[in-house]
This record gives sequence, C-alpha cells and structure tokens, in this order.
Amino acid sequence: MTRITLQAEVPESLSGNRLDQVAAGLFPDYSRGRLQNWIKQGCLLVNQQALRSKDRIYAGDVLTLDAQLEAEETWVPEPKDLNIVHEDEDVLVLNKPVNTVVHPAVGNRSGTLLNGLLHHYPALAELPRAGIVHRLDKDTTGLMVVAKNLQAHRILVKQLQRREVKREYEAIVIGVMTAGGMVDLPLGRHPVQRQKRAVIENGKEAVTHYRVLERFRAHTHVSVRLETGRTHQIRVHMSHIRYPLVGDQLYGGRLQIPKACSPELTQQLHGFKRQALHARRLGFVHPRTGEECGWEADLPDDMVALIAAMKNDM
Repeated sequence: MTRITLQAEVPESLSGNRLDQVAAGLFPDYSRGRLQNWIKQGCLLVNQQALRSKDRIYAGDVLTLDAQLEAEETWVPEPKDLNIVHEDEDVLVLNKPVNTVVHPAVGNRSGTLLNGLLHHYPALAELPRAGIVHRLDKDTTGLMVVAKNLQAHRILVKQLQRREVKREYEAIVIGVMTAGGMVDLPLGRHPVQRQKRAVIENGKEAVTHYRVLERFRAHTHVSVRLETGRTHQIRVHMSHIRYPLVGDQLYGGRLQIPKACSPELTQQLHGFKRQALHARRLGFVHPRTGEECGWEADLPDDMVALIAAMKNDM
C-alpha cells in the first residue's frame, strides 16, 4: 500500500465550506468518498484535530492528510496477454482484442482486461476502476488508455469530460451511404429491453460524426468520431439512422445476405458474430508532459477479411 502524506492551508476561496468539500478542492487526486472515509478514520485532520465531514472550516485552517492508499476493490490479478502499444510511468495504451470484457461485473468476475492489468501492474488496484478511464464493448476491438497513477487518472477523466480526448473508430455498416454526417440524438436505457440503449427524449446528450471511407454493393466502410462517449453510442446511432453495424446481434436485427452475394462474402457474413467496430485512433494531451499524443491500431484480421470479401463482391 502507498502512504500518502499531504498538508495544505485553506484559501479564502474555500473558506466557510464543509470539510469534505474543502478537502476535495485541496486534494483533487482523491475521490470525495475516499476523503470522507479518511476523515472518519482520523487520517485527515484540521489543525491537528479530528472533525466531521459536515463541519465548516475557514481560511487559514491547515488540513493534514496521513493515510494508506488501499485497494479500491477486491479484484483478483490474473495473467493475461495484453497487446500494449505504449507504456510510461503515467499511462498505458493497449489494443483490446475481440471477446474481452473490460471490467468485472456479475457473471464476469474473472478473465477481464482489468484482471490482466492488475497482474501486469499491481499498483493499479489503488486507482478507481484500476485506472480504466473509458471502456470498449466486449466485442469491440481497438485502442484504450489506462492511467497508472491518481494524478494521470484525474487529468484524463477531465479531458474526457471536456471532450478533448480524440477517439476515432472504423465500422462496417449495412446499406450504402451516400455521404457522411452527424447524429446528435440523446441516449438512455431502453424503456423495455433494459440491457439495451436507445434514442430517448430525456436521455443524455450524444453526438456522433461519421464519414464514408469506401462503398460496396450493399455495405459501407465508415470512419466514426465521438464527441461524447455513451454506452453503445455508435451502435445505437448507426442503427437509428438505418445503417446498423454488420454482425451487431443486439442492434442489427437478423442477418442480411445481399441478393446474388458471392459465396466468399456469404461465408464471411455468416461467420461474423460480433459488431464490426474497431477503435482505430486515440489521442490526448499527456498528463505529465502536456504534449499531444496519438496512436493508431490496424484493423483486426476479421474486419480485413470482411472488407476484402466485399471488394471481391463488387
């Protein structure tokens, strides 16, 4: 466990607020819940005295933090092959393969990407969600970034919130698009099928930009850029505008085989059992250096083979 020792004086701008609010402002690398626990445990003192989270404190008061940074959850490290494309002391960028759950949940307590990350770098246990700041669906491949310390985590989360992280995907959709465009429609949980998301009037803002890369006889290869990062956003938005992703068994409906389809493409479509979606490019400002960083991951073999079959079917 990492030992944390910090001290800070309350400025005029925070004077008169609750202790937990002031602590969150002075020690932004730590969550409000974690700070509240430290206050209860007597690890965070005011003028060397233990107070309650709701107590008001004022300019000139001195906060002293002396605590152990414990694991956020009882996750189990497990050896797992990680396709790491970049790693330094602050961030880890990896290329997630297909059929890989990112985070443990009911029914998936082991074998996830998080379990493998903890085995690779055990200190991630001290970070929220083991440093994972954004997710990809189980069967979506491509680039993800993981923060390796609390400061990097805080900075990357803020970049995501400010829409400064650049995320570009490639997808293969059913139907021939005439041009690119933008989908600006709110998303929320489906009112009936709770495992799905849907365009709903009172949902959260969701903005997706797409452009055509290549047209085929019955499909289109597109590039998709996210402004927001809602659950299943690309899959729901593309389905909503009637260009569902090939292989998307949740939002794509029944398998569609074009008329007079070649045997090669027919075989590829029958065998493609996941949404044809790949996180191709990822960019952000490095949390330590302040420099713009970017990475690119080639399309996986299954999408390459699918595109080749579509070209041959023209």
